[in-house]
Amino acid sequence: MLSQVLAVHDLLDDPTVDGQRAIDHLRAIAPDLDIRYDLERVTGPRGHTDFVRVVIPGTTGRLAGGESRTLGVVGRLGGIGARPERIGYVSDGDGACTALAVAAKLIDMARRGDRLPGDVICSTHVCPSAPTRPHDPVPFMDSPISMDTANDHEVLPAMEVILSVDTTKGNKVINHRGMAISNTARQGYLLPVAPDLVAMYETVCGIPAQVFPLSTQDITPYSNGLYHLNSILQPTCATEAPVVGVALVAQTAVAGSATGASRETDIEEAGRFCIEVAKAYGEGWLQFFDAAEWDELQRRYGSLAFLQTPGEGGPVEEG
Repeated sequence: MLSQVLAVHDLLDDPTVDGQRAIDHLRAIAPDLDIRYDLERVTGPRGHTDFVRVVIPGTTGRLAGGESRTLGVVGRLGGIGARPERIGYVSDGDGACTALAVAAKLIDMARRGDRLPGDVICSTHVCPSAPTRPHDPVPFMDSPISMDTANDHEVLPAMEVILSVDTTKGNKVINHRGMAISNTARQGYLLPVAPDLVAMYETVCGIPAQVFPLSTQDITPYSNGLYHLNSILQPTCATEAPVVGVALVAQTAVAGSATGASRETDIEEAGRFCIEVAKAYGEGWLQFFDAAEWDELQRRYGSLAFLQTPGEGGPVEEG
């Protein structure tokens, strides 16, 4: 799917790009197919962004009245550009590029007759002029809208499991070039790394699976003001569905606001991983967690869903 990544990357590397142009690009791949597109512009105190959602129906998915399960692919980011502070596409944009390239590949597959069994929902936002904010060890990209607003538009009830794709290079705890995956997070619990996802990673990447470390803080809302590795696990704060992070990573700490730092081959690898997970999850054999052990956790320890809230004292100002 490198051709889809290159086309989407070129589309996004433009100061005038918006959500409508992203949808036009996808629709042109197969204008006669029953693909669902949704676009909504949201304005915040520091600018605006366009939320893009694409639903690719499966042959036996929920939309067709079937039993095949629905995968969500969420492209997490602050923005694809930091204009006027920085000229060009920034490293943080890779989540959006991945989600849109996955949609493009699935649409092209469907056009050729290779339709997946389950529905796939790809969501992200397109913002070529996002703010930045200080962060150690390198600056983070910020966003014109809050994390709660992003979750409201990107995390949909129809998503039965979610792959959250985000650039995760601004740290010194996962120093591998390519991609890495996380534990499964669900309703305040950090569950074991899913063996099926480890096997899929090793098939797609051809190397031992790279897993990045998480803390409890990472699966709590940004609005509590506590430490977060980045926003990759924020979708878990807005859903009961299992969420796994798919991180674009580097061997050195790279700022999310850096330009010239994206590797299209790494984006392609992450996108190909999402495609293969979508196939296997819709077919019914790939699992994100052990259902029996989940039930036992609930029985023994009860709900940890309070970790999906800002906690005592309420939210603090983001950014």
